[in-house]
Amino acid sequence: MSRCTNEFLEECGFTSAQRILSGKWSMLIIFFLSEKTMRFNEIQRLFPDITHATLTKQLRILEDYGIVERTVYSQIPPKVEYALSDIGMQLKPILDSVMLWGEVYKKHQNQPASATKA
Repeated sequence: MSRCTNEFLEECGFTSAQRILSGKWSMLIIFFLSEKTMRFNEIQRLFPDITHATLTKQLRILEDYGIVERTVYSQIPPKVEYALSDIGMQLKPILDSVMLWGEVYKKHQNQPASATKA
């Protein structure tokens, strides 16, 4: 029996995944960190519309979930790097699939209405 019933939504894997990935920037942050370890400013440059406070909040949330690891180097000036944890790296093939689906969907949306009914 599926664990994703009204009575057991808290135990449902979709609920856990949705909670982690529901932030506006979460999937993109995870996607870019799956490519390489990055410093805060590197991440922020990828998202010109994100504020410093919002990026900080998103990274902290992902860190609290255990998806992102934050490493602080004791040097002057301070250096902080963000990377995906092992469990965070397991999201990479999932996000790759979501991106591919998004590309297919964009093509589908650009087709004339008569072609999508066939």
